[in-house]
Amino acid sequence: MSHTYKIIELVGSSPISSDEAIKNAIASASQSLHHLRWFQVVETRGHLEEGLIAHWQVTVKVGFTLDSPD
Repeated sequence: MSHTYKIIELVGSSPISSDEAIKNAIASASQSLHHLRWFQVVETRGHLEEGLIAHWQVTVKVGFTLDSPD
């Protein structure tokens, strides 16, 4: 059996951590997409307020398999 994969790019955010930002992005994607298989962190950045990290933003590529046409 062969598979066809689709890759999308998402940006997750969180005031807590970069890991939480990744989890938020994947959780949101899983509500409308299925067969999610993997993710790759592409970029990590954040928003600073008064010299402190106020918000994390993480760009991830997410791969998933497309439905078979059977």
